[in-house]
Amino acid sequence: MTSIGTPLLWTAFVLAVTLLLVLDLAVLHRKAHAVGLREAAAWSIVWVLLSLFFGTWIVLEFGTREGLEFFTGYLIEKALSVDNIFVFVMIFSYFSVPPRFQHRILFWGILGAILMRAGFILAGAALIEAFHWVIYVFGAFLIFTGIKILTHGDKKVEPEKNPVVRLFQRWLPMTSSYESGRFFLRVDGKVVATPLALVLVTVETTDVVFAVDSIPAIFAVTRDPYLVFTSNICAVLGLRAMYFLLAAVVDRFVYLGAGLGIVLAFVGVKMVVSDIFHIPIAVSLAVVVGILSAAVVLSLLKSRRAAPTRQ
Repeated sequence: MTSIGTPLLWTAFVLAVTLLLVLDLAVLHRKAHAVGLREAAAWSIVWVLLSLFFGTWIVLEFGTREGLEFFTGYLIEKALSVDNIFVFVMIFSYFSVPPRFQHRILFWGILGAILMRAGFILAGAALIEAFHWVIYVFGAFLIFTGIKILTHGDKKVEPEKNPVVRLFQRWLPMTSSYESGRFFLRVDGKVVATPLALVLVTVETTDVVFAVDSIPAIFAVTRDPYLVFTSNICAVLGLRAMYFLLAAVVDRFVYLGAGLGIVLAFVGVKMVVSDIFHIPIAVSLAVVVGILSAAVVLSLLKSRRAAPTRQ
């Protein structure tokens, strides 16, 4: 499978991401605190600008097609990240996680998501390279997922039914307090978990479900593993800041789930017919932008009409 990614580019990107994560946790957020709207907005802008600069560099270095593939993949992942926020809100509410500890959970959750998605992307690329017919399986799965979202709504989180969470609770002693802000403590010579560890396990296992949807969607846009990985990770890196920016208003995007369902079905069709009819990447980008823009605008219009009027 051809790729623009050389060993040097892979190493440079991974090192840059590692440096940014270390800077985030060890320097900028050493002390647990509730992230305010201004801080979240500033960091959201920073992550988006970094992704725009990286995508622009790809255009200048490798060409317009590669750049459009990166931006299309990034946009799809960014939209799916908003879907993640719905889930994070429900998880934090279910476990009553104090606001000052939410950033810590999201940091380690996203670090785990990066590692898992890297494994999924490498496995997906290897499967497509070895067995071309896998693209039809991916495409059919995306079409099925899109239709399921449109007809039955989006995923619901039920931590009490999560087998990994239930196993964690059964086999590992746990405290009842969030006060330490740590995932594990030593009590009477024994290591015990805190509720933060349980929340992190819930976030990580839930992200596996989202990765199963998002990774095939990216392969529908580009088969280049480097572009798949970088667009995916650039979108995920800004998820923490976006959560604190949108958590309070995310329920207003009532049509976003339907928009994501249509997008997934579209990229599924694109993948299934790829050997018969090639849909240009510029057309794909325009379709994705149009669908998501319409979903957001319609959601805001409905939210505005539903808002109580002042007398």
